[in-house]
Amino acid sequence: MVVGILQASLSIPEARSLKDKRAVLRSLKDRIKNRMNVSVAETGAHDAWKSAELAFVTVAADHKTVQKRLSSLSSLLHSDPRYVLVHLRTELL
Repeated sequence: MVVGILQASLSIPEARSLKDKRAVLRSLKDRIKNRMNVSVAETGAHDAWKSAELAFVTVAADHKTVQKRLSSLSSLLHSDPRYVLVHLRTELL
C-alpha cells in the first residue's frame, strides 16, 4: 500500500470575503473529487480571505498509480486561473 500526499498553498487575489474564498475552494474540491480518486481537506488559513492551504490524499497498491494521480492533480491545480498556486509539496508514504 502506498499513500500519496499533496499539499498546496493558494493565493486567491479576487476574493473579497470568506464567502468568495469558500466558493472558489468548494468548486475546486468538487471538481477534483468528481475527476480523481483523492480526498481533500482545507488544512490551514481558514480565516484568511486571500489564501488557502489544502491537502490531497490518495491510496493505491503501487507507487506508479499514486504518482500518476498526484501528477494529474498537480496539472489540474496549475491550470485553474481563479487562484495562484504559491507552493506545492508531494510526499509518498
